[in-house]
Amino acid sequence: MSDQDLLQLYSSRILALAADIPHLGRLPAPQGSSKKRAPLCGSTVGVDLSLEDGRIAAFAQDVRACALGQAAASVLGSAILGRTPEEVRQGRDALRAMLRDGAEPPPAPWDGFAVLIPARDHTNRHGSILLAFEAAVEALDQAEVGQKNAAASL
Repeated sequence: MSDQDLLQLYSSRILALAADIPHLGRLPAPQGSSKKRAPLCGSTVGVDLSLEDGRIAAFAQDVRACALGQAAASVLGSAILGRTPEEVRQGRDALRAMLRDGAEPPPAPWDGFAVLIPARDHTNRHGSILLAFEAAVEALDQAEVGQKNAAASL
């Protein structure tokens, strides 16, 4: 990777996002929780969340990742509250397509991920960038199963 590639990849906007990650920490009683690890670089992101009326009402994340993973967690954290599980899954799929297939950046409310377009050519970074979304989707899966089980037992 050339110096110019590094400068583009680690832009000041990415570094600013990485330095200001919303919703850091853990929830005391989440409905869903997940921790994901990128095997290539060792980055990890843990997510706790709760649903109310079919939308994400509470969200927290524990981020131990490179600057790109931190920036992705920052974008996710700034947009996830109030979203439906389907909106989160669509956002994850759009980010994956942007990185792997050269697709357009995800639409609003996930359009902040456009800052990570320079990472398309760095496939070894894709896992870290997708961690927060992957952990959020897995936590959503848990929360939805828990809600279905609770409703079935009524």
